Amino acid sequence: MAEDDTALRSVIERGLRESGYVVDAVADGEAALGYLRIYDYEIAILDWRMPGQSGLDVLRDLRRRGSPLPILMLTAKDGASDRVTGLDEGADDYLVKPFDFGELLARLRALQRRSPALHGPRLAIGSLEFDPASREVRIGSARPRLTGTELSILEILMRRSPAVVPRQSIALHVSAAEADALGSNTIDVHMARLRAKLALAPVRVETVRGIGYRLVPA
Repeated sequence: MAEDDTALRSVIERGLRESGYVVDAVADGEAALGYLRIYDYEIAILDWRMPGQSGLDVLRDLRRRGSPLPILMLTAKDGASDRVTGLDEGADDYLVKPFDFGELLARLRALQRRSPALHGPRLAIGSLEFDPASREVRIGSARPRLTGTELSILEILMRRSPAVVPRQSIALHVSAAEADALGSNTIDVHMARLRAKLALAPVRVETVRGIGYRLVPA
């Protein structure tokens, strides 16, 4: 997610994480392009006007490189010509500021449903399944209730399994204040609760001392 308004970026980032999403949030187009060239994402949320590279510039760069990544534009531009420009350049959807956060979530879910071919409809390790669109976890016929933070941690562990996920990466998705999460037992508490809720799953969360955690088949 790229948004140069510090307060709005913080609100969106916190809301998405509380809703169980894994989020990387940056303040400008250059940083957004840097992340997009390194990591795979389900959706990009781009502010139209940002210093340096605008959201429209980032959009054009992605489409020029043939990226099919679903893109939601945030814009204060509510004229029809502006909306047409964004859609013609390759945006999949847009929201005009100010907007309701519930509508943002609904539009993200709709974009996730439209693009099952990009990341696959579900993440699965044996009978453990996670649906990124519905944020639903299943272990066979069971549906354990995970908090937003636990869903976020499970998603990043499943996406990178069986690789080790650094503690710092997990901290970014546990707390907006990374240092607070790293300097306390917050991560350990979340991991202990996640392990308990996955007790019936054919997986185990392993601690790799001094590095982080990984999710592997049991």
